[in-house]
Amino acid sequence: MNKVDKDLLFLNSENARFKIRDLSKKLKKSAQRLKYALSVLEKEGIVKNPSCIFDYSYFGLILFRIYFKGGYTGEKDKQEIIKKLKENPYVVTVYELSGEFDLAIEIESPNPSRFNKEMKKLVSLIPTLNNYKIILNLVTRIYPRAYLVKDISLVSSVKPEIIVGGDREVEHFDKNELAIVKNFLENPKIRLTSLAKKSGINVKTASSVVKNLQKRKIIKGFKYVLDTDALDICKFRLFLKLHNISEDRENQLLDYMLKTKEVVQLNKTVGDWDIEVDVESPDKNSIRYLIVQIREEFKDLIETFNIIEFYQYYKKSYLPMYLFQ
Repeated sequence: MNKVDKDLLFLNSENARFKIRDLSKKLKKSAQRLKYALSVLEKEGIVKNPSCIFDYSYFGLILFRIYFKGGYTGEKDKQEIIKKLKENPYVVTVYELSGEFDLAIEIESPNPSRFNKEMKKLVSLIPTLNNYKIILNLVTRIYPRAYLVKDISLVSSVKPEIIVGGDREVEHFDKNELAIVKNFLENPKIRLTSLAKKSGINVKTASSVVKNLQKRKIIKGFKYVLDTDALDICKFRLFLKLHNISEDRENQLLDYMLKTKEVVQLNKTVGDWDIEVDVESPDKNSIRYLIVQIREEFKDLIETFNIIEFYQYYKKSYLPMYLFQ
């Protein structure tokens, strides 16, 4: 990780559409040098799988997270299963864990009935995936990877928090808006001229549609997935079952997570636990210390606690492709 420009990695991973000239101005480095450094990050897979952060709730969708235990015996078997999971048009995310669960997927569907049908299809297609736990995701809070930066002032260059999901009024989208959404889903880094051409509209209209979608908070950002293994970054997911919950105490917990640089995502859920917290750090001791702090600070809230190592993403998206099929 020492060879990587951490400040550049932070800005680039938090906004996959950052313009070179803006990065140059913020980092006070030449555009040519930064362009080369960015190409190396992509070529070596340090940053990968860019995604446009859409708020699925505006599309009338519900997100279910499914954790699988076992299901494969070797690497070849695992890759075949991952391939089949990625091909399902309702599956938006696929990743691997290490511990109590082995694989996890996220499915977005318009209702529980449709979700149930897709789950049955998957289990029928992959019979070994018959041991699983289903969690309903209520809302996701995405935080910047502040632990990466040397220059802490750079954190103010990105949104302190992105909230996806929750109780929203379903929006209606016209033909141009759906075309923009589809093309950003397929290629979050697409240039505006190409975006306009593929959407069948002129550049001015495309720019206006994008700005409108951002203003309405349909589009909330553009982020990369990091190869945490290559960067020697430890990544874990904490599972918290809460009790004695009050609105004030819960807000204190959320504020604590927002201000903790190792916390990169928080999911409020319904199921066997109430909250999932993703933590990252190049120092495993920092994560151990953070866990102790959380358990001590909120011992009145936390009924049960579990932690699992997060290995890697195989697919990361925020809308299902079936919307456009």
